[in-house]
Amino acid sequence: MTDSSTREFYDSLAPDYHRIFADWDASITRQAAALGALLGPGPHRILDCSCGIGTQAIGLALAGHQVVGSDLSPVAATRAAAEAAARGARLPTAAADMRRLPFVSSVFDVVVCADNSMAHLLTDRDVAAALADMRRVLRDGGLLLLTLRDYDELRRTRPGGAPPQVSEGSEGSEGSDGRVITFQLWHWHEDGERYDQEYFQLLPGDGDDWAVRVRRTASWALTRAQLTEFVTAAGFVDLRWHDPASSGFYQPVLTARAAG
Repeated sequence: MTDSSTREFYDSLAPDYHRIFADWDASITRQAAALGALLGPGPHRILDCSCGIGTQAIGLALAGHQVVGSDLSPVAATRAAAEAAARGARLPTAAADMRRLPFVSSVFDVVVCADNSMAHLLTDRDVAAALADMRRVLRDGGLLLLTLRDYDELRRTRPGGAPPQVSEGSEGSEGSDGRVITFQLWHWHEDGERYDQEYFQLLPGDGDDWAVRVRRTASWALTRAQLTEFVTAAGFVDLRWHDPASSGFYQPVLTARAAG
């Protein structure tokens, strides 16, 4: 991962991130319910180490958990705290790289890393470093919860992008946006595992015109077998994959326990 390019991608996207969703608040509630069902009886001390603008963290905080958010993007982390406060939740946040988390050891019951965030780590060393620090801040027996695209099939077919998403009147801190179209183009590397991503958003402009915003970043299409191996090597046990049909979350979810 190139820290500066990934941070720039999410710094730029943070003001527009809610526009991905037809109803962001409904998504906050739905995703927190799906993830919360995997946590077991709480409340829990939770770190969302890739919190973005708070899509998972806010819902978990509203559900009664003690949540802290961190993100590589200071713009996203700042917005997450503000959006949480606007909804009556407390969400302290920090700008932090998941490979170097600024928290003391063994302080959290749960670490969440959702929304395909692990894919921005492009080398074995980076993935191992991030998982090692997640293990460090978890208490023994604590829960790791990762979500990732279903890359097993995507690696086989190597699609040229993700299909368009159309949202109508998505609400965010800046109010209603009107119709917004989001889509991605993927350019696969020769190794067949990594790809460069062009992230397009088409927003209403003046009159009948559209404003086009393009951001670029890179991702590693980690298979379930690869991620399972990394997580096991980092000191986790009881690994379980949860498919969307069973979990209700929109991506496959991996849960694992920090070995004592």
